[in-house]
Amino acid sequence: MFFLFRIYHVFATLFEARVTALSCQWLMGRCTVNSVDLPDGTSLNSGVLVERCKYLEESKCLGICINTCKLPTQTFIKDYMGVPLMMEPNFTDYSCQFKFGVLPPMPSEDKTLTEPCLEICLNATRRRQVGKNENKIIQCPKV
Repeated sequence: MFFLFRIYHVFATLFEARVTALSCQWLMGRCTVNSVDLPDGTSLNSGVLVERCKYLEESKCLGICINTCKLPTQTFIKDYMGVPLMMEPNFTDYSCQFKFGVLPPMPSEDKTLTEPCLEICLNATRRRQVGKNENKIIQCPKV
């Protein structure tokens, strides 16, 4: 029985990666399937690299990325598709690594939830100035 579950899990993660790469380019930008390390130590072509996320770049907001893309997508894929998904947005180059078959960290351990506002955020300059005056990093208020 475990063997059948393992086969299903591998097939589902591979399938999800390919479907995402093919069907979501209109929203996110160019996507390529790549290899990711799974928690059991194996490597599988169940990753999708979004080379430059149009959604993040156009919204110019870390909070929108996290609250309307990262967290809901991770939840939807796990709850409705049965495949764990960890998304790792890179707020420097606007890429995003999807790792199908990998559980996301707990919110208290997810470092993306503690990132400061993006340089391109429309309100970031004001928040950075306030942060400098108070000697602290101002997190995105939308996270």
